[in-house]
Amino acid sequence: MSETMSFLEPTAFLDSVHEDVRAFTADTVGEATTDREKATRLFAAVRDWVWYDPYTVSEDPAHYRASHVLGAGRAYCVPKAVLLTAVCRAAGIPARLGFADVRNHLQTETLRARMGGTDLFVYHGYSAILINGRWLKATPAFNSELCARFGVPPVEFDGEHHALMHAFTADGTQHMEYVQDRGVFDDLPLTAILDELRVTYGPMIAASADVADDAFTTRSEVPPELG
Repeated sequence: MSETMSFLEPTAFLDSVHEDVRAFTADTVGEATTDREKATRLFAAVRDWVWYDPYTVSEDPAHYRASHVLGAGRAYCVPKAVLLTAVCRAAGIPARLGFADVRNHLQTETLRARMGGTDLFVYHGYSAILINGRWLKATPAFNSELCARFGVPPVEFDGEHHALMHAFTADGTQHMEYVQDRGVFDDLPLTAILDELRVTYGPMIAASADVADDAFTTRSEVPPELG
């Protein structure tokens, strides 16, 4: 198997052969024929179909499978990146998972308090997608409706450039600051992520897991926090 082929394979979390993942992929791709067009459609669909919710951090591995994320309809950045990576693989586009630590300068006081007073988000998830011989980074975390509430344009992916969080809002206010890149992975390094979350945020993880049990049962209103 070539190295590129390994980035098309299903994994424990990237269950790209699951019937729901395959159906979502096929419906989204439609008549698109190029990897670029397929990837841009899949990015927009994952960004806006699965609403961003920073309170759905869970310690249950099942909550991180792409098929579960798709059915839940809401998640934080890591599961959303898992889903985007999986649907790209389902569409025949090589893709990996990437992570970085970021600071959110628009974080609400409520979420900052839940996170122990920090605005640093460790292991922010994104997808690394291979298009026309280039690995492009794309983060589908914030859905368009949530961005509109904060006056931030949604991240757009054109299949030619990286699609990362905006450094500034439309009025020049500082937004996202990338602090450290943690590299790319063939599958989700969940143990390492949860260990780092516990070290950084402590009790928040257990509290968020309690919320997630209810949050994953409905695609209801998402808390107005950009996390």
